[in-house]
Amino acid sequence: MTTPRSTELAADGRFHRQPNHFDARITADGSSGWPVEPGRYRLVVSLACPWAHRSVIVRRLLGLEDAISLAVVDPIRDDRGWRFTLDEGGVDPVLDIGFLSEAYAATDPDYERRVTVPTIVDTRTGHVVTNDYPQITLDLSTEWRAHHRADAPELYPEHLREEIDAVNEGVFTDVNNGVYRTGFAMSQAAYEESYTALFARLDQLDARLAERRFLVGEQLTEADVRLFTTLVRFDAVYHGHFKCNRQKLGEFEHLWPYAQRLFATPGIGDTVDFDHIQRHYYGTHPRVNPTRIVPLGPDRGRWPPAS
Repeated sequence: MTTPRSTELAADGRFHRQPNHFDARITADGSSGWPVEPGRYRLVVSLACPWAHRSVIVRRLLGLEDAISLAVVDPIRDDRGWRFTLDEGGVDPVLDIGFLSEAYAATDPDYERRVTVPTIVDTRTGHVVTNDYPQITLDLSTEWRAHHRADAPELYPEHLREEIDAVNEGVFTDVNNGVYRTGFAMSQAAYEESYTALFARLDQLDARLAERRFLVGEQLTEADVRLFTTLVRFDAVYHGHFKCNRQKLGEFEHLWPYAQRLFATPGIGDTVDFDHIQRHYYGTHPRVNPTRIVPLGPDRGRWPPAS
């Protein structure tokens, strides 16, 4: 979630996202070596990061707050990465570390790439279990089912998975990652390519929502969560900071009321922290915003009250 290292920029100026390094899974039957066990794992997130925000929303919607503890890092990174400066003494009270990078080093001393969120850490060993953000939320829905609250939504129902996966693939490529490919492009051609794909996909999604309340089926699913975390940041950071400026989210006929409905849903809007979002993006991308001035707009009052 920071300015990409040179290894993530191709010679033609295109941005390429770093693959996830730790991809172990926590499973209900423990066959992965990491069994589902309430109280054992700690989910480390930045409230600024859309990839991490997904896991915060899913954890809240499913009622897993008591089963999986949550650590929130400072939205402003330094050269050592994500910091626990929001905690007393600058140390996470459970993991007893000041930087998430310490858990990465303890797990793989040779790891040299970016430290990312969300990350799930085993509190017994202090080792990273996974930073595989797409799989984390799917496993919260499927492998942790025994610990969901009684009225938890079915975010990844079997009969809709094929369609959810198909929608997610396009949304990831052109929207979730597309805003980064646009904002971090280092050539005009790379920028125009990703910009065009981004708004073509948003137009398609806007049309898809013309006669339906959710992206897939008649219920809230993983697909909605994944799209929402980009939409809620769109006007605040992507429109201006990342030059995704054909139009604002608030100017889409169907995407805007859809995003507002999701924001008003308990467990979604109340997880949004616009202060963390704007301070992170405008304060930690010096190549994009060398002054690091954080804008005062847009008006957050356009969003409905979070339930």
